[in-house]
Amino acid sequence: MSGDGFHVHGPHDHELEHAAQHEPEGFAGRLAMATAVIATVGALFSYQGGATQANAGLFKNNAAIKKTEASNQWNYYQAKSSKQNLAELAVELAPDSRKAFYVEEVKRYKTEKAEIMVVAKKFEDESTDWDKRSDEQIHQHHRWAQATTALQIAIAMAAIALLTKSRGLQYGVYAMSAIGTVLGGLAFFHI
Repeated sequence: MSGDGFHVHGPHDHELEHAAQHEPEGFAGRLAMATAVIATVGALFSYQGGATQANAGLFKNNAAIKKTEASNQWNYYQAKSSKQNLAELAVELAPDSRKAFYVEEVKRYKTEKAEIMVVAKKFEDESTDWDKRSDEQIHQHHRWAQATTALQIAIAMAAIALLTKSRGLQYGVYAMSAIGTVLGGLAFFHI
């Protein structure tokens, strides 16, 4: 190129400009474009797989917290049972002037235990619900992982197909990509 406004092309400049202005053509171009799309979809599937795995862990943690809360309530229930048993024993051993007090104590403990049992069962149900949600997320995570793996295999097959210029492997890339996409669809729809 000169400074006086003249533009001089080198022998390969025209071909480079032409190649830059057109889409890739032929076997290598189509396979390269397919590989880029497969890699992008695979990255999205991988992200979803990681997110569902993290959710499964979080949900399992919530289940454990609720199970602990239920256990605490059952321990509280047991403590009230022990006090009720002592009050029942006191009814038998106490002088008549104190028996009415201990009878009321037994009634109070029975009422308190019933309330505690409701709370404990509620925590157990919540724990079961979190466990179920965790299991669902793990299942979905496995689907995302299967989809990602299929797409990674398709990318590896694409590299081999480019090196060997094998049409059979090219069709294998498309087939494996379709399998990965179907698996991703199953994950998306929680199947």
